[in-house]
Amino acid sequence: MARTSETKPEKGSKKKQKLNPDGTKKQGRIKQIIQVFKYTQEVDRTTLPWMIGAILAAIGLGVLVSWLVLNSPWYGIFMGLGIGLLVAMMILARKAERAAFGRIKGQSGAALAAMQSIRRGWNVDEEPVQVDPRSQKMLFRASGRAGIAMVAEDSSSVSMKMLEKERRSIRRVLQHDNVPIHQIVVGDGDGEVPLHKLPSYMQRMKKQLTKDEAAQVTKRLNALRRSLRQSIPKGVDPMRARPNRKAMRGR
Repeated sequence: MARTSETKPEKGSKKKQKLNPDGTKKQGRIKQIIQVFKYTQEVDRTTLPWMIGAILAAIGLGVLVSWLVLNSPWYGIFMGLGIGLLVAMMILARKAERAAFGRIKGQSGAALAAMQSIRRGWNVDEEPVQVDPRSQKMLFRASGRAGIAMVAEDSSSVSMKMLEKERRSIRRVLQHDNVPIHQIVVGDGDGEVPLHKLPSYMQRMKKQLTKDEAAQVTKRLNALRRSLRQSIPKGVDPMRARPNRKAMRGR
């Protein structure tokens, strides 16, 4: 009988592939950047000219400084290229973020997606705090050292009523009247905040509370949210609830 030799792979010869939670292979960083660039360039044609302009401007400035200081342009070329690539990546990130917000603009929940992109400074509720059953309009809320921010997705009468209703509810649970409550309306009209500017707008708000005060406010708001959930029977979806017409007629 002929021997069949089996060669076992040496330890460490196979690289462990990184997988996504769904089991698909993770893309490399360069592929991700290329995909982001392609998508952003399709939405905003000025992305590539701005990136090239940033690189050329950085190289030109680096060459000038290097020539004046070191009497040689070569250091400036390499230094300017590095700085230019960094600035170009910053431009790409900013334009990609704006393109992503432009894609979801007008959709329900777009304001929440913009609020969740804030890295620190605000505790954003993951669920809407007010929902209108008929129009499906939603109101979102966040708390931080700048106070409480209530965000409506448009300036319709329904959204304005929800803002006022939520403001009264918050005032009932807060002991201190010095907690600022900001009413923000997302939109492109006067007094409204564009969707892509919402994160930066909230981050620029003046901090008026200490960390302990902000933590107490967040704790009280969480208690208010739990009380609202407990008032809804288990297994009942308030968005699909319908009245029992037979019971209303006395049958």
